[in-house]
Amino acid sequence: MPSPLAIVLAAGKGTRMKTDLPKVLAPVCGRPMVRYVVDALRTAEVERVVVVVGYRAELVKEELAGEPGVAFAKQTEQRGTGHAVMMCRDELEAFHAAGGGPVVIVTGDSPMLQVSSVKALLEEFAATNPACLLGTAHRDDPTGLGRVVRDTGGAFVGIVEEKDATDEQRAITEVNMSTYVFAADQLLRVLDQLTTNNAQGEYYITDGPGLLQAEGKPVAALPALQPCEALSVNTPDDLAAVEAEMQRMQAAADGQ
Repeated sequence: MPSPLAIVLAAGKGTRMKTDLPKVLAPVCGRPMVRYVVDALRTAEVERVVVVVGYRAELVKEELAGEPGVAFAKQTEQRGTGHAVMMCRDELEAFHAAGGGPVVIVTGDSPMLQVSSVKALLEEFAATNPACLLGTAHRDDPTGLGRVVRDTGGAFVGIVEEKDATDEQRAITEVNMSTYVFAADQLLRVLDQLTTNNAQGEYYITDGPGLLQAEGKPVAALPALQPCEALSVNTPDDLAAVEAEMQRMQAAADGQ
């Protein structure tokens, strides 16, 4: 399988973090959270990483300056996750022209991203060659997260946001984790089809799997992610929870 490319969504301001720093530079256990994300990708043998920057972009670039294989794309307006990926079009087209491979999309505010999860997704992608593979997780309390709906045979059907879910769907514990692996050519096709026909008027990469499915392309979901990876950071309380979990996991690893 050709070497993968990763896109890290890191353009947000993080208003609720009560800091002037770009959200992804908020420190977790003394390190900017985006560093954990980039490190996990690199350890999983993703050689090329494109970081989408926006708010105070120069600070994020400065933090990651000199990191081998890291490039940047600028999102001057925050118009959704799909728009952020659109800002990487030049990199994606060059990657595809050079033979392409899988494109991993993750968020820069998820410092609990695990190397084992990235590897599992890439191995499944190589084995099954779908147009898109979603990384999902099972959570005891899935409140607030999009549920992964499957048919009676276990095949992926779609993602239903909690506000749109039926009582039966809300009981589903498998959740969307905003972690995707796309075939490069299929991702480029999807970017041309995304629209802003939603309440926020933004482009969402979340719409990508459904668009591919509607064309009859193979889309799958793999519950490869650990529950801790659902700990993204939006508030100071979230940050404290992530630090506590990271310290707990480190203590457990040290005790082995």
